[in-house]
Amino acid sequence: MKDVDQNPPGPLRPRSLGELFWAFSWLALQGFGGVLAVVQRELVDKRRWLTNEEFVEEWAVAQVLPGANVVNLSLMLGDRYFGWRGGLVALAGLLTFPLVIVMVLAVLFAGLSDQPQMQGAMRGMGAVAAGMIAAAGLKLLPSLKKNVLPAQILSGVIALTFVAIALLRIPLIWVLLGLGGLAALWAYRLLGQGQRDTASDKAAGKDQP
Repeated sequence: MKDVDQNPPGPLRPRSLGELFWAFSWLALQGFGGVLAVVQRELVDKRRWLTNEEFVEEWAVAQVLPGANVVNLSLMLGDRYFGWRGGLVALAGLLTFPLVIVMVLAVLFAGLSDQPQMQGAMRGMGAVAAGMIAAAGLKLLPSLKKNVLPAQILSGVIALTFVAIALLRIPLIWVLLGLGGLAALWAYRLLGQGQRDTASDKAAGKDQP
């Protein structure tokens, strides 16, 4: 009996601009607060346009760039597959239907935002959104095993980031420039060292008779 391949198929890609538009439209309609969890599930688990490792890398870049993370990611992913047209189509899919819905809701509930019942409902939704973001973060942790930084360093960066943002209330931009910059430089140095070691090993192999 032949062995069954247990590895899932590799990343796919959107087949058309239309598929890209509707994928991001559906993603946007699910993104109530905890958008990170929705984006990861749609792009990695369901559509397999990205691996977990690729998603972590792309999200990190989107996080550093100015603007909303998911907007940056939509532009990057659309441009990857269809150039500038793909970036604009993905962005249009992400924004069109939520914009219409928000405008309609703003008209319908303009006089309800100050009521205690409505404010309590929004606080409850905030707790759900926080739980979704935490769950997505925990789900993505295994992808860090392939990171060039040692596990101890990664754990330290995660802990320091949590303390800086959640406890010390340091603005995100300073956390990104400080901890993020140090981690990026360290990873760059390790990658350069690994390339030099590989080149040295190849050179030593050629010198041997």
